[in-house]
Amino acid sequence: MKPGRPLVTPRRTGALRPPAPPLVSAQGGVPPRAAANRTAVALLVAVVAVVAGAGAAGQGRTVWDGVYTADQARRGAEAYEQACAECHGADLGGGDMAPSLAGVEFVYNWHGFSARDLFERLRVSMPPAQPNRVSRREKADILAFIFEVNGMPAGDAELAGRSGPLGAIRFLAEP
Repeated sequence: MKPGRPLVTPRRTGALRPPAPPLVSAQGGVPPRAAANRTAVALLVAVVAVVAGAGAAGQGRTVWDGVYTADQARRGAEAYEQACAECHGADLGGGDMAPSLAGVEFVYNWHGFSARDLFERLRVSMPPAQPNRVSRREKADILAFIFEVNGMPAGDAELAGRSGPLGAIRFLAEP
């Protein structure tokens, strides 16, 4: 081995790329690819603005506005007992490896998020070994039970089992 040579020689993994097109063409205009990129960015900005506006419009409704029914919370208590109590405790107080789902620490951890955020956490990761074992409907019922245990009032309409409508409900620690 000659001194000053690397131990491993880098390999080329493909053909050389052509140079990127100029941002301004020779005629002074914007090339079609750059114009398409600008259009895509403008469209993305518009979509974000619409979504942000929709989120801001829905910020008036909170978990303190009666967003679930008492019957739904009762069903949720049964589903919780079967799917969640083993780890989170019968009283929702948590366990060795699972956090509490009730009390000051829980509500302040979720303060400012949406009901959708909490629902999605349940939907994609609970129970940890088999998240699909519990249906969306049952998870919405369990979420209603969690709200009830945390003192949030029941109302006349059930909590949705879909993420979209839940995004309009803010989770607040206090009314």
